[in-house]
Parts: sequence; C-alpha cells; structure tokens
Amino acid sequence: MVEIPKSRHQVLDFIQVAFILTDVHSKIVFTNRHIERLFGYTRDEIEGQRLRILFLEEDLTYFLPNIVYLTLYQNGFEGEALLRQKDGKKIFVHISTSSFKEEGEVFLAFSIQEIQRLKKLERERLEMERWANLGMMIEEIAHQIRNPIASIGGYVKRLLKTPPSTSIRSSYLERIFKETQRLETIVQRVEEYVLISRANFQREKIQEVVEAALQTFSIEATERGISFNLETGALEGDGHLFIDRDLVIKTLCHLLRNSMESIAKIPAEKKRKTVKVALSVGEETIGISIADKGEGIAKKNLDRIFEPFFSTWPDRMGLGLTFAKRVMEEHRGEIQVESRLKRGTTITLTFPKDRRRKVRRELISPIEHRAES
Repeated sequence: MVEIPKSRHQVLDFIQVAFILTDVHSKIVFTNRHIERLFGYTRDEIEGQRLRILFLEEDLTYFLPNIVYLTLYQNGFEGEALLRQKDGKKIFVHISTSSFKEEGEVFLAFSIQEIQRLKKLERERLEMERWANLGMMIEEIAHQIRNPIASIGGYVKRLLKTPPSTSIRSSYLERIFKETQRLETIVQRVEEYVLISRANFQREKIQEVVEAALQTFSIEATERGISFNLETGALEGDGHLFIDRDLVIKTLCHLLRNSMESIAKIPAEKKRKTVKVALSVGEETIGISIADKGEGIAKKNLDRIFEPFFSTWPDRMGLGLTFAKRVMEEHRGEIQVESRLKRGTTITLTFPKDRRRKVRRELISPIEHRAES
C-alpha cells in the first residue's frame, strides 16, 4: 500500500473541507483533520474502516456503489447527500469525487463539504416567502370580505324598513343568504390553502388517482353537457409514483373545475364541450395534462395566474392555481400553463416517478458492480 507523504498531510489538512482517500475497495487509507470536526471520528478511528461507515443504511445498496462506480469509471460524482456522524446524527453535505493512479495503485478521493446551514437558510427563506405570501393574502382577504359584509349590512338595514311578508323582503333575505355563502366559501378556500399539511407520500397508481378526481364531477358534468376524455395510451409500465393522494386529487379537482367553468360559457353548437385529460411518461417523470377549448387566458394575465385571489372571473375566488402550485412544490414537481384567449387552456402537472434520484434507487453500472462497502 502506498504511504501518503507527510508533506501532503499538511497540505490536505490546510484544505477547509473534509477529505477522504480510499482504495478501490472503498477502504479508507487517509483523512484530513476536518473529518473529525464534521463527523466526530478521529483519524485513528476512521482510517482502515470502509467508507460505508459514513452512509445511511438505506444508501448502501445503490447510492454508495453508484458513487464508487462513477468515481472509478466515469468522471466522478458530484452532488448532495445525507450522511451519518459518529453519534448517529444525520448531516447534509456536498460530495465531489475523483480517482487517480499512483505507483500502480488506484485511489478514490472524496471532498465533503457541510451544507447543513445552507439547507437551514433555504428552509428559512422558503418560510419567509410563505409568510410574505400570507401577508399579501390577508390584504386581499380583507378586500374580498369587505364587499359581502357591506352588502349584508345594506340589505339588513333595508329589511328593517321593509314591511314583513313582502316579495322585496324575500329578495333581500335571498341576497343576504348568498353573500353569507360567499363569505363561507372565502374562509374555506383560505383555510384549504393555509392549512396544507406536509405531504404524506405513498405509492399510488396515477390512473386510479385521476379517475377518482374525474368521478367527483361525473354527475355535474353530465348535467352541464360536458364530457371527460381520459387518454392513457402514453402511460407505460404500471404508472406508479410516490404522491399524497388526497392533495393531488384536490389539485386535479381545482383544475377540472376551472376547465368546466371555462367551456361552459362556450355555446354548444360552436365547440364540443370536452375536457381532455392525458397521462404521459418521461424517463424520470409522469405527467398529467388537462386541456379545454374554453375561454382561455389573455397573455397579459398569464404572469399573474398563480397569485392568491387573482381571477379573470368576478365571481371566482382565484385560489385554485395558487393551491395547485404549492402542492406541486411539495411534490418537487412542476406546473405549466399554456393558454390563448378564446382558444383554450392546457395545464400540465409533472411529477417525479421517484423523489429519489436515479443514482440512489438503482445500480447504474452496465455490469453488476457493487462496492465492498
């Protein structure tokens, strides 16, 4: 085994990141002093151990062997990982790897930098953005509530001056009831958005989830002369992915509701009232698109469609797309909207098949390569 010259020890100790050198079997032959600061192991404790000592149990089957393979046979690995400290605590790090040959032996070099604080700052930034959005929502809620409250107050005053058992009195009561319902809807939709829980990911068959959402509107769609066209031909394999079933169904219901309202305004003799729902599969993703030939959205409004309470329809709340965007962020997915005024709208939700990257869930080597970890 090649010995690391003392002069190189000093240079590697000077580097402000943790550094590990292993042989081709992932046995640790050298570490610098920052390993103890980051992981809690002294050099004597960790040198001679397998690299697996730093990895979580669930990452030993695919993730670690893939890193070793990429380091030995490709251009190395670079990315984030959750590793294990001596006391069992987990720590977020950024790993960069490379390999080199010296005196006929091949070595693997691992540079590990803590990003725990960066992750914390990122969470704090997202939390601040959420509170900023809530602040905007509160202002808009005040505006939304002010109108029905003013209407209710006005009609109550008129009722007090109107003789009982008159038709006009009944119309006032009906308007009060409608405005009260409007207030109740505002509160319900705001609660739905604000109280979105952390996604509970389970393995679900996407076609069944979409069909459950469509079933919600089956009776109403029939009564309004609207049909749903579900296309699954592009769906390959079993169509399973990890999602929160309830949140995704709610999201689809919001989008389907928007499409139904949009095409309901189109005269039946002009365009067929059909909402097209299509499932598609990419290498790493599954997509759901909802398309209609309804009113569409003006180009000037496309940049605002995800804003809380923004709506081009005076009688609508404008929280559906806001809700959908937040749910897709929870799923690390994307939502895209394509629309043309008077031509229709297509909304596409793209979900990762597996929230773990490929390097963490299957062996990527062309042969059955496993590290002796």
